[in-house]
Amino acid sequence: MKTGTLIAGMICFSASVFGQAAKPKTLYSAANKTVKVFITVKGSDKRLAPASALTFKNSPQPPETETVVFVDPAKTFQTMIGIGGALTDASAETFYKLPKEKQKEFLAAYYDKNIGIGYSFGRTSIMSTDFSTDSYSYIKEGDAALKTFDISHDKKYRIPFIKEITAAAGGKLTMFVSPWSPPAFMKTNNSVLHGGKLKKEFDQSWANFYVKFIKTYEAAGIPIWGLSVQNEPMATQTWESCNYTAEEERDFVKNFLGPTLAKGGLSSKKLIVWDHNRDLMYQRASTILEDPAASKYIWGIGFHWYETWTGAGQNFENVRLTHAAFPDKNLVFTEGCVEKFDFDKLKDWSLGERYGLSMINDFNGGTVAWTDWNVLLDEKGGPNHVGNFCFAPVHADTRNGELIYTNSYYYMGHFSKFIRPGAKRVAASASRDKLLTTAYMNTDGKLAVVVMNRTDEKIEYSLWIKGKAAKTVAEPHSIATLVVQ
Repeated sequence: MKTGTLIAGMICFSASVFGQAAKPKTLYSAANKTVKVFITVKGSDKRLAPASALTFKNSPQPPETETVVFVDPAKTFQTMIGIGGALTDASAETFYKLPKEKQKEFLAAYYDKNIGIGYSFGRTSIMSTDFSTDSYSYIKEGDAALKTFDISHDKKYRIPFIKEITAAAGGKLTMFVSPWSPPAFMKTNNSVLHGGKLKKEFDQSWANFYVKFIKTYEAAGIPIWGLSVQNEPMATQTWESCNYTAEEERDFVKNFLGPTLAKGGLSSKKLIVWDHNRDLMYQRASTILEDPAASKYIWGIGFHWYETWTGAGQNFENVRLTHAAFPDKNLVFTEGCVEKFDFDKLKDWSLGERYGLSMINDFNGGTVAWTDWNVLLDEKGGPNHVGNFCFAPVHADTRNGELIYTNSYYYMGHFSKFIRPGAKRVAASASRDKLLTTAYMNTDGKLAVVVMNRTDEKIEYSLWIKGKAAKTVAEPHSIATLVVQ
C-alpha cells in the first residue's frame, strides 16, 4: 500500500471514530428567550410575587458605568441535591396542634412545588434535642446490647409528621439524620446534657445504634439518605450535646462507625462529618480527610452558621477553602436559625436577609444542599425543653390556630421553588458588590438567577448572558428570582 493511501485511510478512520468528540459544543443563547421575574420586597405586600416579564436585547459589551449581573451557563459547577428544613419533635407537636385545614395549608406551603416553595430536603434527629418537650432515649439505661431499642416515642408525632410531609412533597424527601447525644450511661458525664464525651468502651455499641435507628426508621416507612456523626461536636450545651475533637471524630468514623455501616449493608448512606460552624470547618475537614482510612467512609462535610455567636460575621471564606481543598467531598449546610425569639420581631426584615446572604454565599462556595432548622415552631419559639427559643420561617399561633409566615420563608422560597434537585450551578457574578447573585440551570432547561439587594438603594441593572441583556430594577431590601426560558 502506498504511504499516501495509508495516511488518508488513517485520517478517514480517525474522523469516523472521533468525529463526535470534535463537534463544537452548543453554547447557550438568550436569543428568543423571556425572563419571568418573582420578587419579595420590604415595605410592600410583594412576597414571591410575579413582576413584569423581561426581554433580551443585543448588548455586545456592557459599559463599566452600568450595573450588570453576568451569567454564563456554559460554566457549570456542583449539582443541587435539595433545599429544606428540619423535622423536629417541636415542629411535629406544633403541627398537630393546628386545625386540619391549617395543617393542609402548611404542607402545601412548604412542600408543594407548584403552589408552595417545594422543599425537597430534610433532617431529623436520633433521639431528643433541645427542640423536644423533654429528653428521652430509645433504650433503657445500661442496655449496651440495644435489646430494648424502641422508637415508640417518635410514632406519636414525628413519624406521622414526616410521612405527611413526604406525601406532600410528591412521595420523595431526601432525609438525613443526626444524633445530639448518646444515651447517658455511654458518656463520661453520665448525662445526655452538658456535653461530655462518648466512653471508649461504648464506641461499638454507639456505632451499632446508628445502624439500628436507620433500619428501624426505614422499616417504619421513612427512607434515610444520610447521617451526620454528631450535631455540633465542639459545643457543650445545656441541652443534648456530646463533644469530639477532630481526632476523636476521625477515629470513631475510621474504626467503628464506617465499618459498622458497611457491615450493616448501609455503606450507600451519605456519611457527613463536622456538622458545626464554619469557623473550624477547614481544620476539622483536613484532620479527618487527610487520613485515607477515615476519608473512604465520608461523603461530605456539614456546617452551621452560628459562628456569629462571637460577634463576628458569617465566615464564607472557610466554605470556599474547604471546597477547594477537598473537591471530591460534598458540602452541606446542615443547620441555621435566628436565635433569641421575640414575637414582636416576627416581621423583622433582617430574618430573611440573613438567609439570603448565607444561601447565596454557601452555594457559590460549592454547597450541594441547604437545610434550615425547625420548619415550624409555636408562638413562643418552641417547644424547647431548656428554653432555647428561636425563630422559624413559619410559626403557628396555637392560641388561635393561625400560621405566621416570616420573610425568611419567602427568601428561602426564592431558591427552593426555582432551583430544583438536579440543577447545576452556573457562573454568575455582579459588577457591583451591592448586589448578590447565584444562578442554576435546571434539568428542564430553565435558568434560575437569584439577585438580592440588601441596601437602602434602588439599583437599576441588566441581566447579561452572552451578548444579550435584559434591564430591570432591584428594589431596596429585596430579593428576586429571574427565570429565563
